[in-house]
Amino acid sequence: MDAQPGLSLGLNAHISSPVSSHSAMLTDNSFSFPIPNPSVPWQQLLVDEDYKPLDKLKHEDEEEEDDDDDDDVDQEEEEDDDEEEEEGGIIDEEEAHEQKEQERKQHQTINFMGGGSFPVKRRHIEGSESYFPSKRFAADSNSNSNSNSTVEGRKASVLSWGNQPLGIADPEIFEIMEKEKKRQFKGIELIASENFVCKAVMEALGSHLTNKYSEGMPGNKYYTGNQHIDQLEFLCCERALVAFDLDPNKWGVNVQPYSCTSANFAVYTGLLHPGDRIMGMDSASGGHLSHGYYTMSGKKVSAASIFFETMPYKVNHLTGYIDYEKLEEKAMDFRPKILICGGSSYPREWDYGKFRMIADKCGAVLMCDMAHISGLVAAKEVASPFDYCDIVTSTTHKSLRGPRGGIVFYRRGAKPRKPGHVHYHGDDVNYDLEEKINFALYPSLQGGPHNNHIAALAVALKQVATPEYKAYMQQVKKNAQALASALLKRKCRLVTDGTDNHLLLWDLTALGLNDRNYEKVCEACHITLNKCAIYGSTSPGGVRIGTPAMTSRGCVEEDFETIAEFLLKAAQITSSIVQREHAKPFKDFVKNLQINKDISNLRNQVEAFSSRFAMPGFDF
Repeated sequence: MDAQPGLSLGLNAHISSPVSSHSAMLTDNSFSFPIPNPSVPWQQLLVDEDYKPLDKLKHEDEEEEDDDDDDDVDQEEEEDDDEEEEEGGIIDEEEAHEQKEQERKQHQTINFMGGGSFPVKRRHIEGSESYFPSKRFAADSNSNSNSNSTVEGRKASVLSWGNQPLGIADPEIFEIMEKEKKRQFKGIELIASENFVCKAVMEALGSHLTNKYSEGMPGNKYYTGNQHIDQLEFLCCERALVAFDLDPNKWGVNVQPYSCTSANFAVYTGLLHPGDRIMGMDSASGGHLSHGYYTMSGKKVSAASIFFETMPYKVNHLTGYIDYEKLEEKAMDFRPKILICGGSSYPREWDYGKFRMIADKCGAVLMCDMAHISGLVAAKEVASPFDYCDIVTSTTHKSLRGPRGGIVFYRRGAKPRKPGHVHYHGDDVNYDLEEKINFALYPSLQGGPHNNHIAALAVALKQVATPEYKAYMQQVKKNAQALASALLKRKCRLVTDGTDNHLLLWDLTALGLNDRNYEKVCEACHITLNKCAIYGSTSPGGVRIGTPAMTSRGCVEEDFETIAEFLLKAAQITSSIVQREHAKPFKDFVKNLQINKDISNLRNQVEAFSSRFAMPGFDF
């Protein structure tokens, strides 16, 4: 008798019954243990009062196998002696054997967490199939039992599983990824927070480093075997300080955050108590949700607002620039423990000196979230927050052109002596930010860092420190200014009438357009950008456009003149569709875009334009 594969409930299970192909559904509140086969609801496992110990059942199974063998021999002898035996006798014998098998199935046992075996019965659910694969599973089990019966067979099985390329191992995922590759190549990417990484960064991300668990700070990991991981992380930290031209005696860095939002929350967790106060830029003015956000109805959306008390400062509703006088007035009244500069859609320079002055007056830690402009800061193409701030956080995948993740810098060593300033971060002599922030990241908020990301970040940071990267960031700014000029020439309204960095905000309300409709029309034309809030508007009224991604593909000022033409054509198409179908629901608006001839024509032009440029990281 062939042994049936055991049922694993993540415990120590021994199930001897055959299995069949479909899972049954229970209508009550049952739950399932994780198993390699389709899961068995726990309520299907009922205690059998007439059970026998596991070892006795195994003994009986062996005796049954011997009896089966004897029966087979006897039957063959009888067939030789009397070939004309009636068919009914054979059927009776088979039915008796099947009945005996069914009785044996009633004595299934589970060893629960090593605490002893108890029997179970499978409860039949009316109208359902049995719970596991039957014929196919049994066939696979029989074939596998032969091939895996030797050590070499088991080795071959592991190798065949572990070395399959993605296209063979998972054709569905491979096909989706190929479609996304095609979309990136044929489209115009204008989302300001996106970029295209180089091949070396991709190789590090998809490397064996993902296999290693390395909780803790470098040099003090929880697990063993991290000597090379420590070397990697130390090197990444060293390169981060070099990339931003920082003195390691005055600045430290942690490269483990999974994102900039994680880095920001680690700062709050390390320095504040629940309910302490934070002040950051209002979302409609260009701030980020992780700096705190309430809806107009008062609902707390951001975790920063859920666990801490937050108050926003805003831009001047006429100019779009930060109103530093009102910011100071608010800060002195609110007295935040952390004052945040930096945002996600502010196209102008930040006056870090004024922020420092306000932070010192109200006794706040000054933190900068430079997620969007970190590449420009490293290339010294915009003002540096490191000259004034106590803490600086960033993503690593936007203008920095690295892998998706976060990073946090903090001051260390002696504080500068400034009479009359109030300090709430450490004593009057030394900063104490390093231990608090590192402890907040691990073990308070995160587990093991993503070593493949840290390696990829180290690769990107090495590039950031080169003259070629500085030239790249200079081109990013030139392209943003060329695009802004092209739109302004065509009577488009831009927030602050231009840009000092890599992005610009186009106010669509002047054209009578809905930002959501325009965003979808652009997407149908293979132009990706995103709607965003515009100051003074109760709802998003514009789009944010960035130049890093297309600059990474080799676009220059002339190309962004062409892109401006595409954007204007998309606006005209949106306007005509809205006028023709203004009464239709939004879902019908989106559905009809796929059959619009104007959109089809513009999409063809966009794809022809984009296909002229190389794609960093992969060939197409």
